[in-house]
Amino acid sequence: MMANLLIAVDIGGTSIKLGMVDQNGNILNKWSILTNDESNAILSDVWESIYKKIVELNISKKNILGIGVGVPGFIDSESGYVYQTVNINWRNVPLVKQLEELSGLPVFAENDANLAVLGENWKGAGNQAKNLIAVTLGTGVGGGVISNGSILSGTNGTAGEIGHMTVEPEGHPCNCGRRGCLETIASATGIVRQAMEKMDSNDETPLTLHYRKYQQVTAKDIFELSEEGDELCSEIIRHTASVLGLCLANTALVVNPAKILIGGGVAQAGETFIRQINVSFQQYALGRISNACEIKQAQLGNDAGIIGAAFLVKQKRKD
Repeated sequence: MMANLLIAVDIGGTSIKLGMVDQNGNILNKWSILTNDESNAILSDVWESIYKKIVELNISKKNILGIGVGVPGFIDSESGYVYQTVNINWRNVPLVKQLEELSGLPVFAENDANLAVLGENWKGAGNQAKNLIAVTLGTGVGGGVISNGSILSGTNGTAGEIGHMTVEPEGHPCNCGRRGCLETIASATGIVRQAMEKMDSNDETPLTLHYRKYQQVTAKDIFELSEEGDELCSEIIRHTASVLGLCLANTALVVNPAKILIGGGVAQAGETFIRQINVSFQQYALGRISNACEIKQAQLGNDAGIIGAAFLVKQKRKD
């Protein structure tokens, strides 16, 4: 019989990842469900899926310490109140209250990027650093900060939103409603946008030829073409790494981290990209800051959010 289980929920725009985790951070069981377009049904779907799983595995609710939930958006982690989410149509949702009523279990909630940071620091590349910055480069740019051993949430849950640092005041529109955020450059979407702007239909570069052939280009294509010698793609990647390094240098001045972790799909481009970010970071950071800080690729991949959500329960139940 499994006891003292931590239930983890990582809500995304298209799917919801769920897991059962033990107190040592081992994922015992994980599965996923589709995110319901009818946002009011999401929490019902989550609890129904969890309930089916605990019945299937013959687990008593008394052996579950609680449910941790990661949400993509702005959330008050103390009250569990979601003000606004990205990719799902949630505004002013009392998430913790509603899920506790459905489940009869303690529920704890946090921004999904913050939970990914907690997960990486507990069982991944962070190695339980007391001061750490993590950035997730995917469709958008997520960020999270651990300061003196605790996740930094801020007054209303908006701390650590590194992806919305302004890097080009007159730059491209961002999904947050402002212009020129880091996300408009360093996300997969931003990298593709840079490529589309730089391509000239008359050019015979590998990038242009690829686009003519497939009528699309992805961030992965751009990194691969750069490796094959396409200078235009290499220029885009250098610019992206330079802007990222500058933003991380400025953030590090406030946090003074021991580690900066780079995760997400774009980071899967590998060590060359991480090194380029580090070169920029070393260029812009205060020496005393950069000398004490290591930039590394995150390790946990898609499991970071699940492990972080489980750690949130473990941490809160100790409080």
